[in-house]
Amino acid sequence: MAIKKSNKLPQTAVLKQIVKRCSSLGKKHGYDEEGLPLDVPKGHFAVYVGENRTRYIVPISFLTRPEFQSLLRQAEEEFGFDHDMGLTIPCEEEVFQSLTSMLR
Repeated sequence: MAIKKSNKLPQTAVLKQIVKRCSSLGKKHGYDEEGLPLDVPKGHFAVYVGENRTRYIVPISFLTRPEFQSLLRQAEEEFGFDHDMGLTIPCEEEVFQSLTSMLR
């Protein structure tokens, strides 16, 4: 019986990609010289949620929480991490709001 190697990146590599992606958008208006959004406080990042792609600012500490990591895996499966939009979370806004309120 052959062992099948997973195509999935290790969790730490995925988290590094997310942080890199969030900080590499500096070419667009509204970002400082380091590529960080002007309206996002240090220690936070923006995600887009729901059908209308509503923007939410969440703490980076959420990246270590299993509940949030589940959303990130869903985002990777549905959208991947290599696209022009910001990090998009594939769930309803009400579900996202409920989850983030529990994590705070």
